[in-house]
Formats: sequence, structure tokens, C-alpha cells
Amino acid sequence: MNKTKHLDLGSGYKPRNPYDCDITYAADVLPHTKEIKNYSQVNLFTNPIPFDDDTFDSVSAYDFLEHVPRVWLRENGETIFPFISLMNEIYRVLKSRGKFYAFTPYYPKAQVFQDPTHVNFITVDTHEYFCGVDCLGRVYGFNGDFEKIRVETTSVKLSKKGLKPSIFYRIYDFKRKLQGKHTHLIWELIARK
Repeated sequence: MNKTKHLDLGSGYKPRNPYDCDITYAADVLPHTKEIKNYSQVNLFTNPIPFDDDTFDSVSAYDFLEHVPRVWLRENGETIFPFISLMNEIYRVLKSRGKFYAFTPYYPKAQVFQDPTHVNFITVDTHEYFCGVDCLGRVYGFNGDFEKIRVETTSVKLSKKGLKPSIFYRIYDFKRKLQGKHTHLIWELIARK
């Protein structure tokens, strides 16, 4: 039986596996450590994801997308779009119908700006640049096709409870939403190939 594979981007030393795949891989700019199996040290702003096409059943990015620059000027004067490139790479390494899960602070919440390394401000509509054959990201070089499963605001506490939190945490999160205290956004997308 084929084992399912998950890749956590920007994982740090504690990779997550929200879909409970059989094997977890991790990629981050931090130095390699023997303590984490299947760990790749890579700068995902300037380098491709170091795996073959159609490798993963799912990919996640917890508190990572906000660190990826939208525009970058190379030394030779060439303009590149690292965020678009990363989304192309995520699409490339996902299998057909593979899932992408992202958790990120969203604009206009203060959490977007409080970390000085946040350079990519995500809104509740940013995913539209990556969904559909005629998506808005085509003009910038996006060549994938994601389908939205869900895009919703949430609290940090709920994200730590996995994809199926208890009713207690869902009620807690709903109260936080009514109080205007949702600070993060969840993207759950499927790669259509």
C-alpha cells in the first residue's frame, strides 16, 4: 500500500501534519538537524522546493506565507515574484487533488505588522489569485489551478487543535469571532491537475 506523504513548509524544528499523512517531510531555512527525519534546509524565497513533481498528498504552511516577499529585485536587475513562485512550487509538488493548508495572520489585524519580518500581507481574498484556470495570478506567472475548500478567519488557539477541533473549541472560536478577535486566516485548497 502506498504511504501518504505530507510536506510542512517553514516548519522550524517542529513540523506539522494536519492531514495525518503516514510520512512527514519538513523544509525550512534553519540549519539541518538529525533530530528531524526527512528535513531539508532550503531558502524557499529564492530556491525551488527540493522534491519531484507530484510527490505529496498535502502541503502545509503555518505562519510562513507572511514571511515570503511578494516582489524581489535580483542583483542583475531582474524582478521576480517569490510568493507567486512559491505557490507554483506548492502546486508542482502536490499530487492531483492534493491539499494545501495555510495558516497566516491577515490584514488589517495588528498581528500582520507586529513581527518585523512579515513582508507579505494576506487578505481574505488573496487566495483568489491562485484559484481557477482564469485566476488573477496568471498575469504574474502563476501556472497552477487550485480549488477552494475553505477560507476562513480563526484564532491562534483553534489552529493548535487540528482540523477537527472539539465542540468546546469551536464555540470558543465563534465567541472570539463575534468579539472581533480573529487574527489569522486559514486557507484550505486542492490542486486541480
